Amino acid sequence: MVKTARLASIDMLRGLVIAVMALDHVRDFFGPANWSPEQLDQTTPAWFATRWITHLCATTFVLLAGSSAWLRGDRTGTAALSRYLATRGLLLLVLEATWISFSWQFGYGVLILQVIWALGMGMLFLSALVWLPQAVIAAVAALLILPHNLLDAIQSSHPLWLAWHQGGFLPLGANFGIVFIYPLMPWLGLIAAGYALGPVFRWEATRRQRFLWLAGGVLLLAFAVLRSGNFYGDPDPWSPQGRGWIWDLISFLRVHKYPPSLLYLCVTLGIALPLLAVFERVRPVPVLLLFGGAPLFFYVVHIALVHALAGLYFLLRFGALPQGTPIRYTLPPGYTPSLPVVYAAWLGVLLLMAGLTTLWRRRQILTPS
Repeated sequence: MVKTARLASIDMLRGLVIAVMALDHVRDFFGPANWSPEQLDQTTPAWFATRWITHLCATTFVLLAGSSAWLRGDRTGTAALSRYLATRGLLLLVLEATWISFSWQFGYGVLILQVIWALGMGMLFLSALVWLPQAVIAAVAALLILPHNLLDAIQSSHPLWLAWHQGGFLPLGANFGIVFIYPLMPWLGLIAAGYALGPVFRWEATRRQRFLWLAGGVLLLAFAVLRSGNFYGDPDPWSPQGRGWIWDLISFLRVHKYPPSLLYLCVTLGIALPLLAVFERVRPVPVLLLFGGAPLFFYVVHIALVHALAGLYFLLRFGALPQGTPIRYTLPPGYTPSLPVVYAAWLGVLLLMAGLTTLWRRRQILTPS
């Protein structure tokens, strides 16, 4: 019974961040704008909060992927886990390069490498790491996460550096290229950290929950101290804005995601770990368990669904589609970004995905193995 509760807490947190992730993607398609919600001279507190809360998603999902790998290996053994991680990682890379990249564009102008790419490469990385002692894996995680902001000043167009740390666009021809949105260095460290965390989920419940609260508190304290004086851990310093406390707070919380800075990881994990403890003590939420139990299905389906629905919305309401990219959008006449529209569309997408995921799970149960 304890084992089931622990897995339920992981699935509920995974389900929560999957649902919140969908909010970010709905905002991309239903609320396009020629400014970023994190752009201090253009945003509002509501737009900033809508974007900022979604920072929890990738961090939590990658960490839990590592912890789930450890739990799987605890049941199956190292050899079987290594094979699973290698094959699963390759599958994710194929999905990212084909269907998921297509879903973002409804075309192939660029190959977009985002969180599924980071997860796929992380699983391939873990398939080798799992043969090492836990202490060594934890040390590898620390070496990839803690010092990576020391490399921020190094700028290069070399493909390996773009993929490893810097991110950016790699042209491969006149009409094609690769966009490295999730550089690998900190994400590989994070999935290794999640694997190192895995044994915590076999501890007695009270001890585990105490650890999760303590670890979250330490991470939030580290974030506050390092951020307060812009000492280390983020390439974008904060500063008083002279427009009231809310804008000072926004500047303080505006941490760097691409690649994720140390402070980005501290503040998001500082929230995620206590949430795990909370979910162990509350009654399971069915819709979160539904989404958290089928995260890949949700991800693979929802981008194309949101993209198609947003296109239909723009055609019916404005008679034209947004053209270009978030940097250089050409938006239809009469269109103004609207948060109520974004949130209404998000709730509609969650309802549709709940129905689709339920049907898919039932089919999985009924299909003979």
